[in-house]
Amino acid sequence: MGILNLTPDSFSQDGILVKNRKDLSKILAMAEKLIRDGADMIDVGGESTRPGSRKISVKEEIKRIIPTVGALASKMKVPISVDTYKPVVARQALDAGAHLINNIMGTHLNRPLLKMVSRYNAAIVLMHIRGTPQTMQDQVRYKNLLREVLFELRQGVEKCLDAGIKRDKIIIDPGIGFGKTLKHNLELIYHLKDFQALNCPILVGPSRKSFIGQVLKRDVSKRLIGTIAAVCASIMNGAHIVRVHDVKEIKEAILMTDAIMSPP
Repeated sequence: MGILNLTPDSFSQDGILVKNRKDLSKILAMAEKLIRDGADMIDVGGESTRPGSRKISVKEEIKRIIPTVGALASKMKVPISVDTYKPVVARQALDAGAHLINNIMGTHLNRPLLKMVSRYNAAIVLMHIRGTPQTMQDQVRYKNLLREVLFELRQGVEKCLDAGIKRDKIIIDPGIGFGKTLKHNLELIYHLKDFQALNCPILVGPSRKSFIGQVLKRDVSKRLIGTIAAVCASIMNGAHIVRVHDVKEIKEAILMTDAIMSPP
């Protein structure tokens, strides 16, 4: 899953706002490069979800992402994911041609959003989070990390099924970096196989995140090697989808890891 950030304040320093046709052409060129580099799907986001970030209005989020989603859907053959938890934004994205809603608030599900995803026969990512991006790192406490994250994701899956979404359209994400400490992030990747109990594909998004910087003492622009290590470990422990910025380099690491994990 290649990341396409349409924000002015992306933590990874790769965001861009679409203000005119020239910018839209630049975005399409970026998406085409992600696909050439090996992305199997594109994830479009219009609201920053870094720790401490603030919400933007529905109107502003629609303005940022819907023209891009429509343009991508008309030109690209790969599935398009939209990173949103707002029902109005999700509906317009699905109408514009999106195939998947990547919902960071997956453990605090909005029933109208779920019913809408079901009606469109779309897929959904349920990510684990405590609080909101603005508050999630304020008080990070778990008595039993794995048990609690697994339990809350299971509740989310059940709500999706109750809303009519088929199990093969539900993807789970343990929420690396979302209301987690360094130790929690490492523990989740190490024990990723535990989440196979939910019988849903597992998505992991470690790309360039601060826990890599904490381990390696590297700023966000120098976390590629750490990201590759986290991706390979995630795959070996059961991840099916990885959400990344540096598609070309990580695609090679994925192919090598898959070759090792599935010898002839």
